[in-house]
Amino acid sequence: MNPEQFLAKIAKQPPAPAYLFLGQEGYQRKLCREALLARVLPGEARNDGFTQVDLEGSTLNDVLDDARSLSLFASERLIWIASAELALPRRLSATAEETGEDGKPVESELASYLKAPTPGVVLVFECSRYDFTGDDKAKIERVQKYYSGIGAAATVEFVHYTPESSRHLAQDLARNVGLKIGGPELAALLEAISGDAGRLASEVEKLALFVGPERAVTMDDLRALVPNAAQATIFVLVNALAKRDRKTALRSLDILVRDGEYLPLALTFLGTQFRLALAAKEARVTNAQQAQTFFQRIGVRMWRDRAEQVTATASAFSRESLSNAVELLYDTDKKFREGYKDDQLIMELLVLALTA
Repeated sequence: MNPEQFLAKIAKQPPAPAYLFLGQEGYQRKLCREALLARVLPGEARNDGFTQVDLEGSTLNDVLDDARSLSLFASERLIWIASAELALPRRLSATAEETGEDGKPVESELASYLKAPTPGVVLVFECSRYDFTGDDKAKIERVQKYYSGIGAAATVEFVHYTPESSRHLAQDLARNVGLKIGGPELAALLEAISGDAGRLASEVEKLALFVGPERAVTMDDLRALVPNAAQATIFVLVNALAKRDRKTALRSLDILVRDGEYLPLALTFLGTQFRLALAAKEARVTNAQQAQTFFQRIGVRMWRDRAEQVTATASAFSRESLSNAVELLYDTDKKFREGYKDDQLIMELLVLALTA
């Protein structure tokens, strides 16, 4: 089930004896953890009833022995087991019945406990090391297979927010704290946090305290408070380069320098933008929706706003100009690596070349 279903379920029903929390998305996992704690251990009961264990320094059998032991101080207990993936054997058979040295199934202890769980004790097995995509997909399937005794009804999957859901979350968070933020500023904020919902919540709260309810957030506020928000200035630089607007491009570069931006890092972002635009150009991508579909097909996650920026760059330059820009960016990166002392001069020469 997803986090929303989990929250709705524990609000109406008694908690299950064990849960499996899968996935790397930390913001929703934190919400689910707090809701489960409030449900199982309300008020002062949390002090004596909550136990945290990491399987990096303990074993699954130790955890289950602890769960079977009756506590003198708490009738209700919640045991949170981190690094749950470390309980897995090196190999797991297709039937999930691999045996150990004693000839017994590896997971027999867990299966035995779940058949007769201790009343009042809730176990949460947290596996946050693996994601649901790429090479991690097979690993997370092994974790699901190993803990299959917990059941799908008690398995919660924490999937990364999509670009659309991140935007909705940002709008909800801003509304809750009374933060006024426009579309361009919201797009820059989402780009800066790179889909990290936990960071998004933190940055929205920080902006609300700094700006207050009276005025709207500006790009200057983002540059001052949000790490990586200087990327918004880089987008201005890209747009200026596309229009061959040398004056605006140099002014944007000067802002990056005055803000203390590490110019080789800015060059890396600039290079990525042009390479993506070149790939979109060669694939004949003409709009943001096509760009998201195309890049997702080749394994590149892309936000809606970023897709719009890439397609705008691709449409502003010819294929030959984009190819030439990529070569110039490579030469500039080479100069950085060769140890030229004046980074700003190197970037200014790049701007002059791209706006020639």
